[in-house]
Amino acid sequence: MANRRKPTEPRTIFVLDTNVMMHDPSAIFRFEEHDIFIPMTVLEELDAGKKGVSESARNVRQVSRFLDELMASSDKQHIDRGLELPSAKYAPSGKKPPSGRLFFQTRQLRGGLPDTLPGHGADNAILAQTLALQQQQPHAKVTLVSKDINLRIKAAILGIHAEDYNSDKTIEDADLLYTGVEQLPANFWDKAGRKLESWHGNGGRTFYRVRGKLVANWAPNLFVYQDGEHGIEGIVRSIEGDSAVIEVARDFRGERHSVWGISARNREQNFALNLLLDPDIDLVTILGPAGTGKTLLTLAAGLSQALETNRYSEIIMTRVTIPLGEDIGFLPGTEEEKMEPWMGALMDNLEVLTQSQEGGNWGRAATNDLLRNRIKIRSLNFMRGRTFLNRYLILDEAQNLTPKQMKALVTRAGPGTKLVCLGNIAQIDSPYLSETTCGLTYVVNRFRGWQHYGHVTLTRGERSRLADFASETL
Repeated sequence: MANRRKPTEPRTIFVLDTNVMMHDPSAIFRFEEHDIFIPMTVLEELDAGKKGVSESARNVRQVSRFLDELMASSDKQHIDRGLELPSAKYAPSGKKPPSGRLFFQTRQLRGGLPDTLPGHGADNAILAQTLALQQQQPHAKVTLVSKDINLRIKAAILGIHAEDYNSDKTIEDADLLYTGVEQLPANFWDKAGRKLESWHGNGGRTFYRVRGKLVANWAPNLFVYQDGEHGIEGIVRSIEGDSAVIEVARDFRGERHSVWGISARNREQNFALNLLLDPDIDLVTILGPAGTGKTLLTLAAGLSQALETNRYSEIIMTRVTIPLGEDIGFLPGTEEEKMEPWMGALMDNLEVLTQSQEGGNWGRAATNDLLRNRIKIRSLNFMRGRTFLNRYLILDEAQNLTPKQMKALVTRAGPGTKLVCLGNIAQIDSPYLSETTCGLTYVVNRFRGWQHYGHVTLTRGERSRLADFASETL
């Protein structure tokens, strides 16, 4: 949709629906050399949606500011000829030579919907203007861009070419999302051969320097493994050209190597604990279906570092408050009391972490009180402007955040703070997000390659045989 047009290709005019600009206020800059047409009905809908403090209302006001800036010092003739548009990378400053043009509906176009079709809503008005524009510009390819599936269905029925708005996608297919884990080929060590270097670092850690073409596709803090008698589980620490340094991962399997009483039950969980306990990694994202241990591992690592090593002063846990079913309405109490019903995962996992506590029920109750004093529950609604110092910050259900909300949260982290984002992109409750557009996917894609970021996708469920069977069959 935003590819450069070849000289032999017909001129393309994109008609933007209201919901596109409400979703992405910079959408008008994302069509490169193609022209954009905005019907008057869309401007009226934007005006009706500008009030309020919701994200869509803020986006509408930003669209209005962009349009006002583009129209500055433009007369009626200039507007009729089309306003010059810079590309998104340079908007709204316009430093790059203009490419496409922005046209507004300045008069009633002839043609449109047949009189026999029912309906007089805004969607029908947009369809009518698109159809009339298509008839008026027979040599151009007119495309309606909308995030409304039903409007695209109507357009197809009327013979109008319609597309979804795809420029907000951070990745084409969720199956291509970075997993943070890669299996080494069987002949990897044979190919390394004489070029292989090894040494022991601080704490007796073993390092290998390997070279080869495979290194080009690696990223810092990628986990690599090889099964077999001489297999390895390692983490890529640095990459320089065609060489990479691999550190042998720590093993947290078994009771002797447990973290706050929790041991890794599979390879991916072991990799996750390596990231969660690494002081050099500031941001960790963990993806996985229900029952893979995301929250339990994160809490165990947080308690170990907050109470045993005092690396962090406290643990802060938050999540998006989107209900699974019908909303139960107003919740009384303080901020923490209002958030408690949303934090069932925290309470359930704290029970697991304290069930082996000595002293019976009294000992467990005392431990729970101690943990609750070091674990704070906060709402995302009050995060703007805050700075967290030396905190272990857990964001649960991160797949329900938009990229903009995710950016607002990640930028709250101050010195000494570690942020852990947990989620399952297959269980998105927000009606406006998908696997390819949610904030969690956005962060995984954008942070890959940063030296202080780590990611792992958990695949095997460890909750129960019932939960595992349900995840696979339902």
